[in-house]
Amino acid sequence: MSINWFPGHMHKAIKEIKEILPKVDVIIEVLDSRIPYSSANPVIEEFRGNKPSIKLLSKSDLADPVVTQAWLEHFQKQEGVRALAVTTQKTELIRGLADLCKQMLTGQENKIGNITALITGIPNVGKSTIINTLAGKPIAKAGNEPAVTTTQQRIDLRNGLILIDSPGILWPKIHNASSGYRLALSGAIRDTAISHDDVAFFAAGYFLKAYPEMMKQRFKLDELPATEVEFLEVIGRQRGTLSGGGHVDFNRISSILLKEFRNATLGLISLETPADAEAEKILVQRALDEKAASKDADKKKRKSDFSARNKKD
Repeated sequence: MSINWFPGHMHKAIKEIKEILPKVDVIIEVLDSRIPYSSANPVIEEFRGNKPSIKLLSKSDLADPVVTQAWLEHFQKQEGVRALAVTTQKTELIRGLADLCKQMLTGQENKIGNITALITGIPNVGKSTIINTLAGKPIAKAGNEPAVTTTQQRIDLRNGLILIDSPGILWPKIHNASSGYRLALSGAIRDTAISHDDVAFFAAGYFLKAYPEMMKQRFKLDELPATEVEFLEVIGRQRGTLSGGGHVDFNRISSILLKEFRNATLGLISLETPADAEAEKILVQRALDEKAASKDADKKKRKSDFSARNKKD
């Protein structure tokens, strides 16, 4: 999947993150609880090294609590990583971040009392709201649209913790198509980047497979339709989203389905599990290796053809 969602300032943001990482003591990465794998920043994973990291699973009040617990256990197994599921409705854990940072730096007393933390997260993950909660007042601009923060900011919380707030960034190309759809479904990608129909078809297929009983209850169905198309047809007729000729307007019912997922009207739903992530990582790496091998073979063939033509000449 390749989508033009990567404005020029995001290249600058990635460069700034790479430059600042060696200068910070702790990384606070804000992840969407519904998509902790797909919302993780590969730049952070690549350059973190053994630097302490706190994974904040935001919007946990919208996610499946059983799956969220599985993700917390998954992250806690990683060396130098602590994980917390948070929500802006219950701020106690967020307000305790400064103390957690100090705990993670035990043994580095010279850092205690003057800790610098990089806080990062993809667009629309709730990072700015978390910063404002930590500060106790509006400092970072928060909004429901992706890419509200566009420049790096230094914020002294006056409690021993200095935050470096980086812009919410996505990466140039999503190699995992499922992750691309999950990002779109969660609202991390602007709604104009991928058609609602495509995202809704992906969502419908996943909901039918992972949350069948929830779908039956929400839409008062005795039996679920067998396919995504039939499912959208059924709920489209329920909601009266009909166009001329009595056909279901798929764009309208798609928009409704996305909205009801995002505000948890459908129920508490997570879009991926740790097992999903591990399996998809293997598939993505295999595809990348095959693509690299094919590219290398093409390069060698062009070189061979060029040498053969020169010999003829």
